[in-house]
Amino acid sequence: MDILNHRLVDCQAVHLTCSKNTRALEKPDTIVLHYTAGRSVLSSAFYLCRPDVAASAHLVIGRAGEIIQLVPFNIEAWHAGRSFYRGRVEFNHFSIGVELDNLGRLRRDGMRFFAECGVEVMPSDVYADDSGGKISYWHKYTDRQVRTLRDVCRMLAREYSIAHVLCHSDITPRKIDPGPALEGALREIGYLNIQSLISNL
Repeated sequence: MDILNHRLVDCQAVHLTCSKNTRALEKPDTIVLHYTAGRSVLSSAFYLCRPDVAASAHLVIGRAGEIIQLVPFNIEAWHAGRSFYRGRVEFNHFSIGVELDNLGRLRRDGMRFFAECGVEVMPSDVYADDSGGKISYWHKYTDRQVRTLRDVCRMLAREYSIAHVLCHSDITPRKIDPGPALEGALREIGYLNIQSLISNL
């Protein structure tokens, strides 16, 4: 995996055109992680590229570890919205947005689990979190997906001097993504937290 002209190469990444994004992103220093809450990696990528959708991202990483790049890393994507964290605002202006193909928070109905979009998730793919004092249910991330995310974050950190990796929920109280299932998946492969994706180089 490498970066050439602000695009991923040597990793079989698929490149789409997201022509609505044109503003320069000159010195990104942060990666912001999201989940798509969509039905598939392709449907989410195509949705984010639509000219009538006021959202986009630089990358979408699928559950099999596939990568789709929508926006070059030197162009601002619309993934952070109204955002603030530790005295900084408007994170679109200095961050790279990475979407992970994941259905997000789930609703339990007896022994069945459903995403907001109506997709049923098998119990083996459900992550139960009790950190808030009440159990909540989330779509698990896959091992291949998380390892691809790790590799991408390392590459971006080397190329652009990335100093921070944040969750979307860190920079706006309106959002809950990428959710606790990602921290759980990272712990399974030996990472303490999301920030360690770039600190353990």
